Amino acid sequence: MSNVTNIINFSKKIRKNILDTSLEAGASSSHFGGSLSTVDILATLYESILRHDPKKPLWEERDRFILSKGHGCLGYYSTLYEKGYFSKTDLNSFEKNGSFLLGHPVINKEKGIEFSNGSLGMGLSIGIGLSIASKKRNKNFKVFVLMGDGECNEGSVWEASMAAPNFQLDNLTAIIDNNNFQQTGSNKDIMSTADLTKKWKSFNWEVLNIDGHNIDEILEAFKYKSNKPKMIIAKTIKGKGFSFAENNNDWHHKIMSKNQYDEAIKEIDG
Repeated sequence: MSNVTNIINFSKKIRKNILDTSLEAGASSSHFGGSLSTVDILATLYESILRHDPKKPLWEERDRFILSKGHGCLGYYSTLYEKGYFSKTDLNSFEKNGSFLLGHPVINKEKGIEFSNGSLGMGLSIGIGLSIASKKRNKNFKVFVLMGDGECNEGSVWEASMAAPNFQLDNLTAIIDNNNFQQTGSNKDIMSTADLTKKWKSFNWEVLNIDGHNIDEILEAFKYKSNKPKMIIAKTIKGKGFSFAENNNDWHHKIMSKNQYDEAIKEIDG
């Protein structure tokens, strides 16, 4: 079985986990749409790129992953479950009393959750600090930060964008989940970021534009070598994988019904 086939199969498992957990969450919002747009990126990263070991979650040389768009955590949790960081019972406890899997990530390194995140705009700055630490401590770990395109409305993102090239952080890769939506509508209607490629290039990043659901393109972008910090702008579809949710921003917060679940199961199995 090829590496690409493995990643595609892994993506399918993550989508099924998101679906199951969204139904299990009941009246809690699972941020279904924004989790689904990240799945192929997460699957490629954890299956083929990231150096990590669930049996040694505190291994000092592990690569670090930061989910800056913290509301998309169900895709992240589903990935960590598949990789063996915790059980299906733990995953099913998502957003329930006593669970460590909350609606935004809360740091729990033993479970693979490197950093807390909730307020948008934080993740890239954390990633820059880690990347600097890796170099100063003569470590070889790399840092990956997954951001949202709506998140790029935050001023802290652009302060960070200046810092990374200034510190020559060639061990830092950021990915923008460019699904063109945020909580209350489309990016262009709320606060257009216009040409993200030109913006990040102007700050002296290595910028790669890809289809965020094409595994070959995702792999190639992650493996691309540069002496600059790298920004991967991944064109994605919010709600990817289920026709009723794709490009439907109602699914930023919408609650899963049993009928919708049954419809989605037919699609994923078909």
